[in-house]
Amino acid sequence: MKLTETPLKDCYIIETRVFGDDRGFFTETYNEKLFKEHGLPANWVQDNWSHSNKGVLRGMHFQKGEHAQDKLVRVIRGAVYDAVVDIRPDSPTYGHSYGLELSAENKLALYVPAGFAHGFQVLQDGTDFMYKCSKLYAPEHEGGYMWNDPAFKIDWPLRQGLQLSAKDEVFPKFA
Repeated sequence: MKLTETPLKDCYIIETRVFGDDRGFFTETYNEKLFKEHGLPANWVQDNWSHSNKGVLRGMHFQKGEHAQDKLVRVIRGAVYDAVVDIRPDSPTYGHSYGLELSAENKLALYVPAGFAHGFQVLQDGTDFMYKCSKLYAPEHEGGYMWNDPAFKIDWPLRQGLQLSAKDEVFPKFA
């Protein structure tokens, strides 16, 4: 397993070593020791699973204050374009975004620190997106920003046929 910091401070791409043969494959998806060596939280309290079809866009979500969540996100079937924005006012990468494709094929994961807005766009029908959270979801502390806010400069791959929740359609701009 290898952790590589993205252009955003404290946000990491996780590459796993995959061992495969004619029976299938094996890969380690989390290693507490490695996370602690990088100064990352190793205390996950909630796992979530999202199943969606192509064109679904979820985001840009975050939890506020003491309920802010670190997340470890990955795709186990299909593919998404995953995007994050650093919304920590004291961070040197405040307001900057980063995105990458996560897929069952590339087996990449992304560590998203607390204080980031997060969203993803589903690129294939029948996509399963899994994520671990360091804090329990608290709906009264949820926030979000407009998924297509020009300030974020997120280059979403799909431009048509998008499906958003009513909530995601009315989030405010970052500014």
